Amino acid sequence: MPDSPPCRDDALASQDALTRALTRAGLAAGIRTMRPMADTGLAHSHVWLERDGADWVARLPKQSQMGLPAEENLAYQAACFARAGPSGHTPALQGVLPPSLELPRGGLLVSAVRGRPARLPEDLPAIAEALAAIHRLALPDEAERAPLLSPAAPWRAMREEVARQAEWLAQAGLSREARTQIEQALAALPDQLPARPGAAPRLISFDAHPGNFLVTDTGRAVLVDLEKCRYGLPGFDLAHATLYTSTTWDLHSRAALTLEEVAAFYRQWRSTAGLATEPASLLACRRAMWLWSLTWCAKWRAQHGRARDTAAAGEDWSAELSDDALVAHVRDRVEHYLSPAVIARVKDELLDLHLALGD
Repeated sequence: MPDSPPCRDDALASQDALTRALTRAGLAAGIRTMRPMADTGLAHSHVWLERDGADWVARLPKQSQMGLPAEENLAYQAACFARAGPSGHTPALQGVLPPSLELPRGGLLVSAVRGRPARLPEDLPAIAEALAAIHRLALPDEAERAPLLSPAAPWRAMREEVARQAEWLAQAGLSREARTQIEQALAALPDQLPARPGAAPRLISFDAHPGNFLVTDTGRAVLVDLEKCRYGLPGFDLAHATLYTSTTWDLHSRAALTLEEVAAFYRQWRSTAGLATEPASLLACRRAMWLWSLTWCAKWRAQHGRARDTAAAGEDWSAELSDDALVAHVRDRVEHYLSPAVIARVKDELLDLHLALGD
């Protein structure tokens, strides 16, 4: 993970609290220094731990995007890192810090990754390779997939998740034009996907936007943020890696991709992953992931002004949990993506990409 300036102190647990938690868990040996990292995400604070051996990063949850209590949230995230680890493109899980008075939501320890933020479009091939490696992992028997989500009907589960988020459209203060466009796109989602290649579940990240990747000096892309993994459709990850609402999200990897760059990404993933897929299924997933992103934006717009949850339990999008500069950045992106012009732009790109990949 790149070197980062310290973020404000109240964005993470104090070093003394983290030290006590590490000591209690028997994981403090060999740690020389702790360095708070910049506040760049709405779900975690991060502390770089310099050690006698390989460095670690402490991931300290601000909330649970999965809406889980603290202990269940840690168990879920630990499973994400453990399941994706064999791909060779994610940090290794090193330990768990249980919730405590000092760390109400606990924390995870993962291997530190030294790398730079992804640069687009040049790092798209490396990102496609990383996702293909995750998607190729063997699918566990159904009874062994817990605690990760593993819906029997992944497409229906996605539609239901989008519909739940869409309930916030009425409270998000959207323009009439924007809300109408979003509701029309929601209504156009198919009830189910045809039983074709590409509709079978695999392990997916469900948070594969380019800002969550670091690229090492060998050119390997590493997906460093794993907390929403599930057994679902790979097309959701491919969409999240290349949609306009993803590639223009992060300050360090921001870029608007061309149609050919996106099409080339899909083609490379298809050749690298070795999974039977059809463009129609992948593009349906792309539309659903875009609507997931838009409805999340509406949800955040409606909720971020709330006071933080002092019980430190479940989901919490309060702006009080994050640095002011980060909140301002998120607000800017949310307003941009929910504007009628940008909604129309992505809808047009979806149609054009369907033609480009209709091979």
